[in-house]
Amino acid sequence: MSLYRRLSRLAAHLQDPQKVAAFQRLCGVELFYMLFFPFCMWNVDAWLGRRLVHIWVWVMYVGQCTKDVIRWPRPASPPALKLEVFYNSEYSMPSTHAMSGTAIPLALLLLSYGRWQYPLMFGLILAFCWCSLVCCSRIYMGMHSILDVIAGFLYAILILVVFHPAVDLIDNFNMTYKYAPLIIISLHLALGIFSFTLDTWSTSRGDTAQILGCGAGVACGSHVNYILGINLDPTPDKLPLSLNSLTVTVFGKAILRLLIGVVILLLTKIVMKKATISLACKIFRIPHDDVRKARQRMEVELPYRYITYGMVGFSLMFFVPGLFQFIGLS
Repeated sequence: MSLYRRLSRLAAHLQDPQKVAAFQRLCGVELFYMLFFPFCMWNVDAWLGRRLVHIWVWVMYVGQCTKDVIRWPRPASPPALKLEVFYNSEYSMPSTHAMSGTAIPLALLLLSYGRWQYPLMFGLILAFCWCSLVCCSRIYMGMHSILDVIAGFLYAILILVVFHPAVDLIDNFNMTYKYAPLIIISLHLALGIFSFTLDTWSTSRGDTAQILGCGAGVACGSHVNYILGINLDPTPDKLPLSLNSLTVTVFGKAILRLLIGVVILLLTKIVMKKATISLACKIFRIPHDDVRKARQRMEVELPYRYITYGMVGFSLMFFVPGLFQFIGLS
C-alpha cells in the first residue's frame, strides 16, 4: 500500500476535530495570515514583515496561476478521504499550501538571521517543523498527492532563489519612488485580470485577487509611512536586534496590539466587503439577490476581493499603527 493511501486511511481513524483544526491553522488559511503578518508587523519587525508579504504574494500568485495552466485534478475520493472540501474546486498541481508553507519559514530564516540575534539551529528547526507540518497536512487532509506537495516544495524554493535577491530593491522602490502607488495598484490589478482569464471560476481566483490586493495595500501603506516619516525602520546602528528585552509588560502590550488591530482589520474587511459587492453589482447591473452566485462573476469578485483586501493591507501598515501611536500603544 502506498504512503499516500496509508496517510489517507489513517485520517479515517484520527478524525479528532482538534487535530484537524491544528493542521488547518498551519495550512495557509486566511485566519493564519490575519494573525501572523499583523503580529510580525506590529510586534516584531515591520521591515521583516513587509518583505515576507512581498515574497508570499509572488509565491502564491505564481503557484495559483500554474495550477490553472496545468489543470491537474484533486486526488480521487476514494481512495483518498477528504477532510476538507472548501478548496475542492481548485486544481491540485502544485500545492500552494506547500509552497507558502515552504517559502514563508525559509524566507523568515533568510531575512531575520543576522538582523536578529538567535541561534541558527533554532531557525533551522523552526523552518523544518513548519514546512513539514504544512506539507504533510495537505496529504492528511486528502487534498493533495505526494507529487503535488513535492512539486510545491521545490517550486517555492526555486521562486525564493530567484525572488529573494530582489526583495530589498522592491521594498525600497515601494517606499521611495514617487509614483510607486500608481504602479503597484495598476500592476497588481493587471495580474489579477490575467489570472481570471486562465480558467473558469474556482476558489483560486478569489484567493489570487485578495492576495494581490493585500500585497498592494501593504506596499501603498509602507509608501505613505515613508513619505510622512512615521513607523520608520530601525537604523543600522541599532542592529542586530535582540530578544533579550522581552518582559511581561512587553508581552502584554504585544497581545493587546494584536487583539485591537485584528478586530480593526476584521471590521475593515466586513465593511468593505459589503460596500464593494453591492457597488460592483450596481455598476455592472448584476442581480445580487444571490450574493454567492454574483461573486462568481469576474466583474464582481475581482473588484470586491482586490479593494477589500487592499484596504485590509493598507490598514495593517498605516491606519492601525497610527492608532497605536495615538493611544500610546506603539
